[in-house]
Amino acid sequence: MRATVTIEKDKLDELLKETKSRSKTSAVKIAINEYLRRKKIDRIKSMKGKMEFTMTAGEIRHRER
Repeated sequence: MRATVTIEKDKLDELLKETKSRSKTSAVKIAINEYLRRKKIDRIKSMKGKMEFTMTAGEIRHRER
C-alpha cells in the first residue's frame, strides 16, 4: 500500500544511517516493524504475574495432543 507521509529530513537521514538502508522505504519498514515488535514485547511483559498455569513447562511440552 502506498502512503504519503511528511518526515523531517534530519530524522529520515538519521533513520537511514541507523538502519543502514539503501532506500527510504526500507528504512521506514524496518522502523515500523521494530516499533510493532517492541509494543508486542511490552504487552507480553505487562501480563507478568497475571496468568496462572496448572502445568509445568515440561508437562506442557510432553503432553499428548
